[in-house]
Amino acid sequence: MDKVDLELLKQIADIQATPKGAYNIRKNGQGIERQVTENVNIITKQDKSGIDIHVKENTKFEFIHIPVIITESGLTDVVYNDFYIGKNADVVIIAGCGIYNDCNKDSQHDGIHRFFLEEGAKVKYIEKHYGEGIGEGKRILNPITEVLLKKDSCLEMETIQIKGVDSTVRTTRGMLQENTNLVVSEKIMTHGKQTAKTIFEVELNGKNASTYVTSRSVATEKSVQQFESKVTGNTKCFGHVECDAIIKDKAKVVAIPEIIANSVDANLIHEAAIGKIAGEQLTKLMTLGLSEKKAEEQIIKGFLK
Repeated sequence: MDKVDLELLKQIADIQATPKGAYNIRKNGQGIERQVTENVNIITKQDKSGIDIHVKENTKFEFIHIPVIITESGLTDVVYNDFYIGKNADVVIIAGCGIYNDCNKDSQHDGIHRFFLEEGAKVKYIEKHYGEGIGEGKRILNPITEVLLKKDSCLEMETIQIKGVDSTVRTTRGMLQENTNLVVSEKIMTHGKQTAKTIFEVELNGKNASTYVTSRSVATEKSVQQFESKVTGNTKCFGHVECDAIIKDKAKVVAIPEIIANSVDANLIHEAAIGKIAGEQLTKLMTLGLSEKKAEEQIIKGFLK
């Protein structure tokens, strides 16, 4: 790997040396480095592009890195990764994609990830997206995440779009059984003419299933963002979706909530707030000696923290 590869890996997965634990690094549509452990096995799919990740039951506190980097202009990379998490396992999975495009053709990565959590399993899943390069070719990322949670399992998902992504459609779907919990935290910043769309759909099918979704975004210049959520409660359950956005310049943000209660015991909440940076916040920071631009940058940084 060269300097550009290493910088991309640092941005999306905090990798600055050989990762500890299991890992699979993908570059320009091909796996280039892999390591497995006693408790985590990674197998190349035979029928299509991608890998199967198997975590043994009762595995505790292991890290699994599966970053993707693209440095080839004009490449469209599609990958299918399936995660099979054994009973009572507790692991951290760090994914993400970085695209460096310095030419005039579009580069695109579509990652389809499916999670199958057995009873009592816990996963923290971190996915960062990043793009750079001065070419006119676009950097496009379209991740799809599908989650099946069995009884007493939990998945915490943290997604971050750092910068440099021209177009993205981010889709998350979940099917939750009894006493399960799906927590999603999303942070997005767009500028220029970038577009970002989030689609979140979850079915709370088991008693006491719950989901908590928080989306925080900043849209500047002429960028456009759209957040769509659909939560269906089919029994005694709890769902809370919160969308907060800051807009600047000529940017546009749309929030489209949908909650469906098919049971009198379903407790579903959706909150959305979209607006500009509060004037009193700017004034307070500017009285401390910050310029208006620096004050705005500090407020945005704190908002997305």
